[in-house]
Amino acid sequence: MWIILDPKCRGFFNYNFALYLCTVFSTMTKLLEWLLGASLIGMAWGLVTFDLLDLQLPPQYRELAWPMPVYLLVVFGCYSLATVGYRVATFNDCEDAAKELQAQIKEAKEDLKKKGLKM
Repeated sequence: MWIILDPKCRGFFNYNFALYLCTVFSTMTKLLEWLLGASLIGMAWGLVTFDLLDLQLPPQYRELAWPMPVYLLVVFGCYSLATVGYRVATFNDCEDAAKELQAQIKEAKEDLKKKGLKM
């Protein structure tokens, strides 16, 4: 469905595509969030490092920007390690579920013994 936004405007706008974009961006997964962030940082790094926009930045900025991906990789590794460590440290023990599972195992063993299976 194509609609005109404004009578003065000569451009057309696909309303369904806009709705699709809204739903995509409102339901972004973590992977899409990380990929979007990485691509934005990568574009900014490329623009500064290779001076693609002729910003005429001082050489110190290029020297600082050149090893930035390595620094960000180290920071990401530290973040990942800290996240895993925190999640392991705060992991909940489910004692009720463990008792229920042990009871089901015992019941299954008794049922198999009745059917003639030797354990």
